[in-house]
Amino acid sequence: MKKLSLFILIISIVLIGLTGCSGSKESTTTAPATVSTESVSEPTVEATAETEKETVATEETVPTEPVTSGKPETASGTITVYDTNEIRTLVQWAASDTQSFTVLNNVFEGLYRLGIDHQPEPALATGYTVSDDKLTYTFTLRDGIQWSNGTPITAKDFVFAWLKQMGPDATNGYSFIMNDYIVNGTEYNEGKVKAEEVGVKAIDDKTLEVNLKTPTPYFIRLTTLSMYFPLNEEFVTSQGDQYGVKAENMIYSGPYVITSYDPVVGTTLEKNEKYWDAANVAVKNVNIKIIKDQSAALNAYKAGELSKVLLSSTDVAVYKNDPEFHSQSEFRTTYLQFNTTAKGLDNVNIRKALGYSIDRSILADTILADGSAAAEGLVSFGVAGDGTSTFRELNGNLSPFDPEKAKEYWAKGVEELGEAPQLTLLIADDSVTKTVATFVQSQFKDNLGIDVAIDSKTSKARNELMDNNNYQFAITAWGADYDDAMTYLDLWTNGTPYRGNYSNETYNKLIADAKKETDEAKRLTMMLDAEKILLDTDAVISPLYYRGFAYLQKSNIENLVTHPFGNPLEFKYAKIK
Repeated sequence: MKKLSLFILIISIVLIGLTGCSGSKESTTTAPATVSTESVSEPTVEATAETEKETVATEETVPTEPVTSGKPETASGTITVYDTNEIRTLVQWAASDTQSFTVLNNVFEGLYRLGIDHQPEPALATGYTVSDDKLTYTFTLRDGIQWSNGTPITAKDFVFAWLKQMGPDATNGYSFIMNDYIVNGTEYNEGKVKAEEVGVKAIDDKTLEVNLKTPTPYFIRLTTLSMYFPLNEEFVTSQGDQYGVKAENMIYSGPYVITSYDPVVGTTLEKNEKYWDAANVAVKNVNIKIIKDQSAALNAYKAGELSKVLLSSTDVAVYKNDPEFHSQSEFRTTYLQFNTTAKGLDNVNIRKALGYSIDRSILADTILADGSAAAEGLVSFGVAGDGTSTFRELNGNLSPFDPEKAKEYWAKGVEELGEAPQLTLLIADDSVTKTVATFVQSQFKDNLGIDVAIDSKTSKARNELMDNNNYQFAITAWGADYDDAMTYLDLWTNGTPYRGNYSNETYNKLIADAKKETDEAKRLTMMLDAEKILLDTDAVISPLYYRGFAYLQKSNIENLVTHPFGNPLEFKYAKIK
């Protein structure tokens, strides 16, 4: 994957807190993501015809042992992290939010895991080979890998889990992340083919074969995501609908096991002694707390209860010269999601008026002042483009501030509707989102002369309202799963309520064709055109900012990794000095 730009800006406001032997503690919080609890689209892509395959070693094959930060003899210390929203679920095929991903990524593991450098490295697999046509991947599992209860991990565990995610049981909106790529994945989801016809097979206990529809250069990166983690069929089936409800209803394949879990309070983790790489897990315990108020987290930091804490814009000015001050960024976009079937917002001119009325520079630079940047489109700064310019540079600013245009579109929309719509903005109840919503509300008042109500709910309640089509527009966000514009653009192809009930045949075709296109230049053009339709033509969303975060962190914490895309937070590599 291409190098990350200096200006990639985060959105997952992850505040992590660590507790070392010295007793110092810190915290990291995660903002609702777009990743955060959103349903995702699944455009249908036709399977390519199978060809003769000769398996050869690929240059992408990585060494058997991942890069680690050393081999401590024993683990010690505690990391305490906080998040601003509830943990939605620990059921793998139901999880779609950053909070759940953070837990799942640290108690499970797939074929590959993102390393300290954010690049995929062998995890439960030792490596892979790929056929000349780039359609067949063959993975070899490690010797002796096992679940936390001592049961061997086999290739069948991957087949079971992947079929679960590709099938109708999946409720997280993430079936597309397999079905769009794996042969007969979509057809299996629709009940048109049997499981044995899907392009994922256990050749034997240690060999997994995956057949893709089209060459996918970022496929190995996809295998690091929680949707691709294995599950033990016998255990999951034995637990029934109690699986994932309590710590004792789960078994684990990753660096940690869950010792307690309360979605509102948080969860606690302990080093998994059965983990294949346990010798390189240096931190024994992890606590993940739910703290919604930013000032409360800072007070906890000052009191020695947290060792890492997110800073507000006001706090940045106070602490920017402190030796414990740091900042970080991620591929994540916060935006207004319009419900295109809601009264008033079913009018494209009203949607455009609202988008043009917001001065995003003031929002990012003055209101947030934490390293965030004014959004210029759905795809964030830094995401790969043509190798010379980023995607954002190529497509320009599709979300400008223009109050005069805003007034013109509003007047036109009101004329078409026959009256001015009464609008309510739905938001999650964390402090950052409340601050953003209050600013947006003031922009609507100042630049359009309208009063917009704010409806604040828990993150879970907000998501349920959106999923059930009970909203007009909402503030939400999406963080990239991998370094490619497709990770953003394919979300709006299936017309779900969460995505505003958006449906555009031209847009859908561009995305479907781009997924099959092997000419990189043509593929890029399709994606550039698709983003213009989504934002400029139909205005189904209005990007607000690419989130960054500034924080204080105690100096005794090393290698607590926050990835700019994919699974957000890694405890495996962390050390406490």
